[in-house]
Amino acid sequence: MKLDKLFQSLLLTSAIAFLFSTAAKGENVSQVNKNIPQLSEVELPATSAQILVQQSAPTDTQNQGGIVLITGVKANPTDRGVEVILQTSVGEKLQITNRSEGNNFIADIPGAQLRLPNGDAFTFRSQKPVEGIAEIAVINLNANTIRVTVTGEAGLPTVELFDSDEGLIFGLTPAATAMQPASETPQEEPSVQQDEPIELVVTGEQDSYRVPDTSVGTRTDTPLRDIPQSIQVVPQEVLRDRNARNITDGLENVSGITAIGTASGGGTRDYFSIRGFEAYGALVNGLPDPQITSDGSFINVERLEVLKGPASVLYGESGFGGIGGTVNFVTKQPLPDPFYEISATIGSFNDYQGVIDFSGPFNDSKTALYRFIAGYRSNESFIDFNTARTLSIAPSLSFSLSKNTDLAVEGDVNILERNGQQPEGLPAVGTVLPNPNGRIRRSFSPAGPVADNLTINGRVGYRFEHRFNENLRLRNAFRYTFYDDDLNDSPDIGPTDLADDNRTLNREAYLGKQFYDTYYLDTNLLGKFRTGSIDHQLLFGFDLRRNITDVTFEFGIPVAPVDIFNPVYNQTAVPTGILSSDSLTTRDTLGIYLQDQITLAENLKFLLGGRVDIFEERKTDRLTNEETSQSDTAFSPRVGIVYQPIAPISLYASYARSFAPTIGISATGEAFQPERGTQYEVGIKADVNERLSATLAFYDLTRSNVTTDDPDNPNFSVQTGEQRSQGIELDISGEILPGWNIIG
Repeated sequence: MKLDKLFQSLLLTSAIAFLFSTAAKGENVSQVNKNIPQLSEVELPATSAQILVQQSAPTDTQNQGGIVLITGVKANPTDRGVEVILQTSVGEKLQITNRSEGNNFIADIPGAQLRLPNGDAFTFRSQKPVEGIAEIAVINLNANTIRVTVTGEAGLPTVELFDSDEGLIFGLTPAATAMQPASETPQEEPSVQQDEPIELVVTGEQDSYRVPDTSVGTRTDTPLRDIPQSIQVVPQEVLRDRNARNITDGLENVSGITAIGTASGGGTRDYFSIRGFEAYGALVNGLPDPQITSDGSFINVERLEVLKGPASVLYGESGFGGIGGTVNFVTKQPLPDPFYEISATIGSFNDYQGVIDFSGPFNDSKTALYRFIAGYRSNESFIDFNTARTLSIAPSLSFSLSKNTDLAVEGDVNILERNGQQPEGLPAVGTVLPNPNGRIRRSFSPAGPVADNLTINGRVGYRFEHRFNENLRLRNAFRYTFYDDDLNDSPDIGPTDLADDNRTLNREAYLGKQFYDTYYLDTNLLGKFRTGSIDHQLLFGFDLRRNITDVTFEFGIPVAPVDIFNPVYNQTAVPTGILSSDSLTTRDTLGIYLQDQITLAENLKFLLGGRVDIFEERKTDRLTNEETSQSDTAFSPRVGIVYQPIAPISLYASYARSFAPTIGISATGEAFQPERGTQYEVGIKADVNERLSATLAFYDLTRSNVTTDDPDNPNFSVQTGEQRSQGIELDISGEILPGWNIIG
């Protein structure tokens, strides 16, 4: 049943809700320290000790994924050594797992992230804070785990764990001090203030260009080193340093991918070439989006994730799980603390952009958050008469409905007004070849001034998650995407050929309109369990998708020619009334997917997955009153293995397939089979000091069942075509030296 377009009203609801937002209130509270005995009672020199700290706690600031946010880290001296404070009001809620390696005490804290109040990630390092402690490091190990590492000089330090209203406290005593005879004096709790502080050399830094994990490759938060496929992530730090304003800027440092046909280049939608094959559409927060236009909505992008190779096993048909790969746009999310930012950018060709970004909580308990981003851009081009104006609005809300239930509502709308045409090139004679009349100006526009063309696109939806326990969670998401482009008031004019006088350019135009609506619903269960000594992370889910395409075009409309050296434009384009295309197409798809991430040993992991897609397409040709339909089924598998001979190195191999529906019949009346992509990939991933990562990949990718012209029946096609792409890719990202980051 067709869903009502009133889902668009959620955009307005989000914007109105923003107007009623209130700033968070601060209040003074007395500090209360509570000793948590589990860690203090553990003999740390044991090399395999694991302890669990879990107590009930009041609701605290969490993001929409239930992650506890650590908004700061402090290191304070004590009479026994030093204490490290992870600043959060819900320290009792965290679970701690520790171990020791030589002189290193290592504590992993799942369900937590280091985030500044403005939402940026950060790391904390303290070199030789006191005698006997060589280094303290606190980092984001992955998307939902913090790692605390304390390195002793003479031996393993003694660690005690406390909780206070300021946060979770690690009390550190160097090995030399720990071996001194115990005093009968009762031990004092760590304190935030000391009468005689000593000097600490502490380095607090924003996350570098290295991102250790992603969800785009598995739909689970998995370290990149454990995924048997090449994935590159462009984090916010890179986008900010490059002042990236569109997808072309954002992807320039990723190998094997090119952004082509972008909205910023004069087109209306973004699409990409990944490993030699085009991918139409992309993912937004892990959900397929066939009409992505980043020129406006890029102000809402937090980071880009590029999955190389077939991904139909997770996302369905090519374009979203494309033959060569796919791009995931991760958007900016509401922040728990008030955040206000206004920015302006000025560039060449009268390029002006202004952006506002407001975020914060609705209530004191911070269980309801908002974010409102809006931007306006006006720019011209080196091509005459080519101007564009873009208005973008992106509101979002997140709610912590309970300790284990989260809801996020988000949307955006982009209004693009263009005067001028998509660049279609200039005649060879007069540019690369000599012309007796002279050279054609680079700024010459074959179209000239035309009426403004208005394109509107956007999306609105929600993401819901409920955690039954730490091993089982339910996720549900819905999105409605729309794209409207009406050319009836603004003809698209392009050149056809250059006359014999080498100066008269013949032209034609087309008029029409195109409307696209997409409804997408995804539901999945994610569970963790063991079979003997083998760990499993099992993902099972299904998605429903409906794509509606309404297209009407008239091609070949005569337009007066123009002198390329002395242009006098006559823009009269009179429709002939003879339509070239007028159709309504509806495609329904049901996808069922299953994936198992298997850990046979700490250094040996398998990835098994499969997906079945059942699709049906119905088309009404309004020119002939003919109705056609076609249905088919496709299975897309993926198999991969990761072996880690030493901790920093991952060797991997994988096999994956993708599909794309091919609508039509051959001359013999046989329906076409889905187009297929098949890839074999092997590679090496290396992590150096948790600061620098590199991926070297070798791939062999084949596209089959490609339709080509039937040599015996010119009006038909046959599926005999095959295309192959092979290559070697190297990607590096991270920190080479302190303050010196690299990505490429």
